[in-house]
Amino acid sequence: MPDAPPPALPSATLHASPVTLGHTATPPRVPAVARALALLDRLATVRQPMSMSRLASELSLPRSSVHGLCNTLLSMGYLRRVADGSLSIGPRVMGLAEAFVASTDVAREFEALWQAEVPEETVLLSVLDGADVVYLAARNGARPLGLAFAKGMRLPAHLAATGRAMLAFHGAEALQAVLADRPLAALTPRSLTDPHALRDELAATRARGYGIDDEGVRMGVYSVAAPVLDASGRPVAGVGVSLNKATLESTELARQTDRVLDTARLLSPRVGGTGVLVRPPSTPMAPQE
Repeated sequence: MPDAPPPALPSATLHASPVTLGHTATPPRVPAVARALALLDRLATVRQPMSMSRLASELSLPRSSVHGLCNTLLSMGYLRRVADGSLSIGPRVMGLAEAFVASTDVAREFEALWQAEVPEETVLLSVLDGADVVYLAARNGARPLGLAFAKGMRLPAHLAATGRAMLAFHGAEALQAVLADRPLAALTPRSLTDPHALRDELAATRARGYGIDDEGVRMGVYSVAAPVLDASGRPVAGVGVSLNKATLESTELARQTDRVLDTARLLSPRVGGTGVLVRPPSTPMAPQE
């Protein structure tokens, strides 16, 4: 199922901030590098090919500058040209994603938990990145799900169970990054798009200690996730499991929920946390019909 394009975001700031006496100096920025990264960020956010003229317009840059940046990034494999001549993210970017994952302690620890077995169900590890979650690791299970997760995949944080698990234990600034005075994206008819309902859902998530997605990302998929907490109780990642709702029974849901919570408890001490969630798990909520 193709992802619905998210609403437009403000263009990245492309100019170095001036140094003000009496304040901590902002590290100098190289304008060409900042512009190239803003261009890649825009393509990653929109998640669909864009023409050079549209990129120039949305980034408020001269077309000649965007033309030069795109040609350089194309030659190095960080962009690729699609059939209609527009541009999308290129394969070289995956090397950066893999390098980031390899250097992330929580991702290595998560992978280590599953080295000896193929999980029955799809298990996931993600981090918050603004209004999205980015998957650092994904072990697609032996049972068919109809939705394949992969490293580097992004989903709206307010829809993904791992996103809700992290947002519920973050401060108000994390939720503001999701809301940001724009409509909440929907991926299915059951996607939660009302800000007040989202706040209620996050309060319920915090109370029970884990997040739920009931067909908000993909029809027929039910997910449960728990936060991985550091020493201050701040979530540094979310670990979850995605299940086929059509075959899901209450006893299996309870078993998978316990396993997610146990995995979060195992990972938390390895990133400096205590391994104790905010409260013991409650009886899992039954999926809605």
